[in-house]
Amino acid sequence: MCKGLAGLPASCLRSAKDMKYRLGVLLQKSDSCEHSPPHSKKDKLVVCQRVSQEEVKKWAESLENLISHECGLAAFRAFLQSEYSEENIDFWVSCEEYKKIKSPSKLSPKARRIYEEFISVQATKEVNLDSCTREQTSRNVLAPTATCFDEAQKKIFHLMEKDSYRRFLKSRFYLELAHPPGCGSEKQKGTKRSADCPSLVPQCA
Repeated sequence: MCKGLAGLPASCLRSAKDMKYRLGVLLQKSDSCEHSPPHSKKDKLVVCQRVSQEEVKKWAESLENLISHECGLAAFRAFLQSEYSEENIDFWVSCEEYKKIKSPSKLSPKARRIYEEFISVQATKEVNLDSCTREQTSRNVLAPTATCFDEAQKKIFHLMEKDSYRRFLKSRFYLELAHPPGCGSEKQKGTKRSADCPSLVPQCA
């Protein structure tokens, strides 16, 4: 039988609802989870509801830590969407997917799609690359290999690392996850806190 939340302190309920809402919005706004193994929307939400504060704090250590975590990637992409600059993270994710392709026959069409979407001067989501890297990547696509986008991906990663990642760490998209409103407003003993402030997912017996 499911244990209800009616008996919890009001501040705990508000904290749980706020965190659930924020994580739910991030996942709905971001389609980055499409690049992970298939899960239902409910499954994805549960995963992100259970991300620990320790994990969230690791996201501030490096961009790699942030975007290697499903929920970190979703939060970062939602932030970039708010700035209308999600093409960089979309390109990075597409390159990661591309490098996982095992069949040589699938490399060429995938490489062409990435080129036309992000590299070409007529690309719908053109990324900011210097002319040398753009030209080299264009040549690589003519005879695609698993590493043909490596240099361009590295340039975009460093661009995000120096620019948008730093702004992300100061934005509400990160701060509201790193410092959620807790149950501190109601005095509780540390040993009792975990019982009074459970995870956002109701526990069923």
